[in-house]
Amino acid sequence: MSNEAAQPTNILDTSVSNFVARTAAKAPTPGGGSVAGVVGALGVALGEMALNFTMGKKKYAEHEASHAHISARLQNAREMFEQLVHEDIAAYGLYQATSKQDDGPDKDKAMQTAVAAAINVPREMTKLSLAVLADLLELSDKCNPWLISDLLAGGVLAVATVRLSDFNVRINVPNVVDKQAADDLYNASKADVAKAAELLERLDEACGKHLK
Repeated sequence: MSNEAAQPTNILDTSVSNFVARTAAKAPTPGGGSVAGVVGALGVALGEMALNFTMGKKKYAEHEASHAHISARLQNAREMFEQLVHEDIAAYGLYQATSKQDDGPDKDKAMQTAVAAAINVPREMTKLSLAVLADLLELSDKCNPWLISDLLAGGVLAVATVRLSDFNVRINVPNVVDKQAADDLYNASKADVAKAAELLERLDEACGKHLK
């Protein structure tokens, strides 16, 4: 059996080592978009870990309702990031298949659909990352101080996901025929990068009292 045949159908079912090797291989997927999704999921997971070590402790009993709300949101975000990894791979497959079609009006229309899919996935990752950053900020004063560094690490990975997603938007917007729409997408992505940085700064300030 060849190595290719032995690969799991679900990229997320592979080992970390294999995922890294497949990313490094001479193949288009997994690429930057898929990696962004995994980074986002890991960022959420770190936030969840910090929360799981906090929930149920008598010291934080007054925050029980808030903890339950954030926990549900973070779990949903992690699952959504995992789904977006698959959607990124599918979007690239659509773009690749469409690019091989014969030239003509049908191909032009199909290419715009493929480009839209390639842009939509990173934009969804960005929206999700910003929501996660807001949740981590809300958790910052309701968290076991020994897990603050993990909470901050989750925030850093969320910002990295926003930056990675911005790159994927910027590489695709030149292919959008509607130039006003392309400019709007570019500007929205740029604004979200700034918003993510601002949220991380606030998270760092909120957690700073627990760090040397």
